[in-house]
Amino acid sequence: MPTTRETTDRSAVRTLLRLWPYVRPVRARVFTAAFVAVVASCTGLVIPLVLKWMVDGPVADRDPAGVWLGALYLLLLGIAEAVLFGIRRWLVARPLSHVEAEMRAGLYRRLQRLPVAFHDRWASGQLLSRATTDLMLLRMFLAFPLTFLLVNGVTILVGLVIMLLQDWVLGLVILGPAVPVMWTCVVFERRYARVARRAQDQIGDLTTVVEESVLGIRVIKGFGRHRSQARAFRELSGRLRGTELRKARLLATIWAVIVTLPEVAIGAALVLGVLRVADGELSAGTLVAFLSTALALRWPVDSIGFLLAMSQEAATATERYFEVMDELPEDQLDGDGGGGPRPQARDAAHRAAAPGLRFENVSFRYPDAPPGSPPLLTAVDLHIRPGESMALVGATGSGKTTLTALVPRLHEVTSGRITLNGVDITAMSREELRGRVAVAFEEPTLFSAGVGENVLMGARDAAGKPELDRALAIAQADFAHALPQGTDTRVGEQGLSLSGGQRQRLALARAVVGRPEFLVLDDPLSALDVHTEAAVEAALRRVLADTTALIVAHRPSTVLLADRVALLSGGRIAAVGTHQELLRENAEYAHLMSGEQEDSR
Repeated sequence: MPTTRETTDRSAVRTLLRLWPYVRPVRARVFTAAFVAVVASCTGLVIPLVLKWMVDGPVADRDPAGVWLGALYLLLLGIAEAVLFGIRRWLVARPLSHVEAEMRAGLYRRLQRLPVAFHDRWASGQLLSRATTDLMLLRMFLAFPLTFLLVNGVTILVGLVIMLLQDWVLGLVILGPAVPVMWTCVVFERRYARVARRAQDQIGDLTTVVEESVLGIRVIKGFGRHRSQARAFRELSGRLRGTELRKARLLATIWAVIVTLPEVAIGAALVLGVLRVADGELSAGTLVAFLSTALALRWPVDSIGFLLAMSQEAATATERYFEVMDELPEDQLDGDGGGGPRPQARDAAHRAAAPGLRFENVSFRYPDAPPGSPPLLTAVDLHIRPGESMALVGATGSGKTTLTALVPRLHEVTSGRITLNGVDITAMSREELRGRVAVAFEEPTLFSAGVGENVLMGARDAAGKPELDRALAIAQADFAHALPQGTDTRVGEQGLSLSGGQRQRLALARAVVGRPEFLVLDDPLSALDVHTEAAVEAALRRVLADTTALIVAHRPSTVLLADRVALLSGGRIAAVGTHQELLRENAEYAHLMSGEQEDSR
């Protein structure tokens, strides 16, 4: 996963402006809500003016009717303010929930389109925290701080104008703390941004630990590692707690400054105002209105620290969100940026090439490999003829799985090319390519869905029960019919409610259900018992007779499924021939096969 970033690349404002394309469709309601909130807030500032009229008028003249009329005005103003704020909330609730849903859907779509290399680098917990916690912070920011930074700013400005018009001397006293408060806000914003980013990254790390502990609960219990996992969780939790306390201390500091200095200014204005009233320089009603206005501005001023903190958290959440969204999807990693073939691929596609599946001078190095490190695969040349099945054999770590991942373009070749029936695979769209090539991985992944749904994911077109039953029969997965709800039975997360062999058979059924033209199997029988393996092999032979297949094999029984065998050694194809030929002529192959036989006993 990318390392935690302690500083932001841009200002919070520039970062938050990236949300505009998502807000634009609902801008009318958002702007209307902001306007309504400004009107509601300014309505509250009329109340001190009514109090001035009441003190200098009906109260001074001992007019009870005027006092009751003033009370009515105050009641109506209070009701109007409450109704307007209620309308603001109603205006923004639905559209901002829609914005959050659209951003979450966009993130999910982007994750589906990003290359495998991206997912190899990123921890799933980090991605999950971006799709949940970060987007929740963004919705809260759009609903509250975004509006009230504007509303409170306008309220403070209007309130100061009112106070200066009532008495400019007292107004200057109230303005005294403005400079130290603004300086504190600038320092706070810079420091809080770093701490907020650190906290959100640590939440992602903590999410990863929880997710891995849940998925790996059998391993944890089997090896009695619950204490070490709990210790790791406590350490991460303690680190996050320390960061959150650091955030709390920063927020307490700015609140202390923002609250204390204005309160001191109000106290000074009160003392000075009382003295001026006593000297006859100021009316009592003006002093009451002035102080009431100053007190009405306490919340807008006090909330600055809170709103700035939420804005900084939203800025870091936006930054984390776009770290994923800015990654190029698979179809833009090609030369033309649109998912089509690269120019060299289009030219290569027209060159003469043999039918079937062919690797031509293929080399591969992982994108994040250290500079200068040797490629994992070097100048691989291999031709699998139409209708032929080829077993791929090699020592552990020789690159067999990586080579098979190049066929459906889960990884891109570093150099060379791969052709299907003479057409460079980069000259096809990935959708077309993956419609022609089916894959069964060594580690079978099942989803929290029904057995039938998991298997039929391998069918390109609408497939029904006959195709499902056929695939289950080929994979010797008829046990699915005996499950409580038959093929509608949900297999649970990762399919862990099934045995390893059952999961592998369902993954194999998923690979063959669509009757693929090309089949890539990564050690598909490793988890099967001897009797089931023999039955699956017999059924697979019928399937392999009608398709072109590349099979990663570790056991002689799997090798015997293939027409020919390729030995991968040192990143190259060292030998190709039948099983018997390689046993006689290649010592490395004979050693691998004898080792497998010994391991199987």
